[in-house]
Amino acid sequence: MPPLLESPPPATTRRPNQLPPFFRRLLISFVRFLIIVATSALLGGGWYLAKKGFGREWRLRVVEELHKRGVEASIRRLTLDPFRGLVAKDVRIFDYKNRENILAVVSEVSLNINYAALFHHQPFLNAIDIRNAQISLPLKRGEKQGQAQLKHFRAHVYFPPEQIYVSQAEGIFCGVRISLTGQLIKRDNYQPSPPLSEEEWEHRLSLVRRTVNELQKFSFPAGQPTLLVKFSGDLAEMEDARVEATLRGARIVRGKYDMRDLLVTAEWADETLNVTRCEWKDGSGAFSAAGSWTRSDYLAKFQAQSSIDATTFLKAFGWEELLADVSFEKPPTLEFSGEGDFRNSRPQLKIIGHARAPSFTYRNVSLTDLVTEFSWDGEHTLLRDFHLRHQSGQLAADLFDGPDDFRLNVHSTINPAALKSLFPAESQQFFSEWEWQRSPAVDLVIRGRDHDPTTWHGDGTIALDRTRFRGSWLNSASARVRFGDSAVSYENIRIARNEGIATGGFTYDFKNHEVRISNIKSSLFPAEVIVWIDPKLYNTVAPYRFRRPPNIHTDGIYQFHGGTNTRLVLTVDAAGMDYGFLGKTLPFDAVSAKLIFTNDRLEIDDLRGDLLSGNVRGSADISLARGDPHYRAGIAVKAIDFPRLTELYYQYKTARGQLNGNYDFKGLGSDARQMRGTGKVEVTNGNVFAIPIFGPLSEILNAVVPGSGYSIARKGTASFTIKDGVIHTDDFEAAGKLFGMLGHGDIHFLDDKLNFDVRMDASGPGVLLTPMYKLFEYVGEGSLKKPNWHAKRF
Repeated sequence: MPPLLESPPPATTRRPNQLPPFFRRLLISFVRFLIIVATSALLGGGWYLAKKGFGREWRLRVVEELHKRGVEASIRRLTLDPFRGLVAKDVRIFDYKNRENILAVVSEVSLNINYAALFHHQPFLNAIDIRNAQISLPLKRGEKQGQAQLKHFRAHVYFPPEQIYVSQAEGIFCGVRISLTGQLIKRDNYQPSPPLSEEEWEHRLSLVRRTVNELQKFSFPAGQPTLLVKFSGDLAEMEDARVEATLRGARIVRGKYDMRDLLVTAEWADETLNVTRCEWKDGSGAFSAAGSWTRSDYLAKFQAQSSIDATTFLKAFGWEELLADVSFEKPPTLEFSGEGDFRNSRPQLKIIGHARAPSFTYRNVSLTDLVTEFSWDGEHTLLRDFHLRHQSGQLAADLFDGPDDFRLNVHSTINPAALKSLFPAESQQFFSEWEWQRSPAVDLVIRGRDHDPTTWHGDGTIALDRTRFRGSWLNSASARVRFGDSAVSYENIRIARNEGIATGGFTYDFKNHEVRISNIKSSLFPAEVIVWIDPKLYNTVAPYRFRRPPNIHTDGIYQFHGGTNTRLVLTVDAAGMDYGFLGKTLPFDAVSAKLIFTNDRLEIDDLRGDLLSGNVRGSADISLARGDPHYRAGIAVKAIDFPRLTELYYQYKTARGQLNGNYDFKGLGSDARQMRGTGKVEVTNGNVFAIPIFGPLSEILNAVVPGSGYSIARKGTASFTIKDGVIHTDDFEAAGKLFGMLGHGDIHFLDDKLNFDVRMDASGPGVLLTPMYKLFEYVGEGSLKKPNWHAKRF
């Protein structure tokens, strides 16, 4: 095969005006250099704009554009992002009416720009885009004071002609996810309304502050609640905008209160806020409410129903003092409606409604079945048809409490002892001293300046069945009650016991610590009822043991708690009484006296009594002071049966005669050895010589002159003193038919001893023995019951 012949290279033909290869290569290199320079310039400019940002002139143009769109703002930096375009950073949004009021601080905003319009100085802002921004909301004047943050905020806002359209805005504020959509009209001839006053602006900020403070106290264990907001309106008339909002939350906790299935729907239109639904549940029940508020007059109207755990709810919101003394075993139910005036920082409310509490405890008192109609306006409280049950009875009442006006009508069959913890401390002590087998019936009409019981006055009736007061029982009692100035007066009293009745009245004065007694007439045993006045008087009255109830009339004042104005006058008239004297009981067949009790004394005046077939007159002054048991007394007796007296004190039955005498003495309590006194006695028509201590003299005299020792003495007298348990006399004298007897000495009646001297004094036929009378002097010694009499001279 013949070899292939290479074809000759084609002939090079140069076109006309064609550059030489060198210059062509040079041109290509220059173009490439320009591209590199341009690219570098673009990259460097982009880097510079991204890092350093546009200058002040560009920022002002963007701010002016936002102003035209109805947004008053300032931009600290304006940068270029290769993917997002223009980005404004640290954007401050101001109140359109007053730039001093900062509404928000946005970390960054992406600007959708029409660059052609920008370079031709035409409106160039199409939209703004916010992604994952942090918006700070100042809560006080000045941007650094008290801020709250809207976190993870994203929004896309369009700016059609004469409109601002928010297609979607979402963020988290104080744990609540907020979503907003809506549009605002912004006309070319837009004129902002006059700026807000300082007071109005501060008022709005205070509302925001309170809202933030309250929201920060909640937690959301089941996830973030959602708040959906839709709005529309004219930027020039934002107050007339229309807003719809829906708040939902599965579980919301504040303090110890657990709220479930929260739903709130509200609408703002025509300057009126309407809350169409507000409801939630808790472990005890449910709450539902609706209401409205008008901006023009700051007046609100509302209605609600509740069966929730009111105690825990109020405590969680800081209102625990409203039910501080109440503990509900079952949740109360409330239905109420009202209106409120919110023009001032402290709202003025008016509420009317109905309440029911099946079972609860108030101040440790268990109560049931509370029902009432109520109204309240902040100054006036009204409870109507109030009914309440206790295991001991029930209570019905009507109450009105207003400024300088308190009214309360009460009908109660509840045991007052069960309610004593509801009364003031002094009254609690008083009620603790009562014991009711059946609850008393109480009807009271009370009036006063306020709910403080010390300002109350009024009247009513009280009826008691079998009751014990301070340990002493009564079968029944009734009284008309009047009270005021911290005192309770019981009029038309009628008290019945087994032995009799008592009538009259008394006033228990808590303020002055005294009992004022008026015209009490009693046929009751004093020792049983004196404790109703003061138990400390029992020991003073107890020694007077009446066989039958005495008739007693009482007037005066008894003061307690250290008071010194006590003066209590008792007039006593008794058919029979036993009284202890010198270790023996004196049986009075009839007795009357006037007793005057003062702070530290008991005076007994005009004491009269029938004793041992005779009578007694006397008086006494007895100390009642603590640690001072002194007493002073005087007694006079007439025609006392001498045999019965000697039998009582000496167990001797053969003496005869009558005793007259008097005795003035003083002492110290029940110690007979401390008794001091003087007196005189006279025995007539009695066998004085037969008294046990003088009995042996009868035997001696009878041996001298038969029959003389047992003669009846016409008269026996002696004056005496008593001291240290010793009766001393210097002028003992007994006159018989044949002999008299003169003597002096001591009778130790407490120690059973005798130290006595006597001599015989002749009379009648015995005068013949006068020269020998000195032979008849005797000394008595030894025991009173068995004295040793012997001649003094032998």
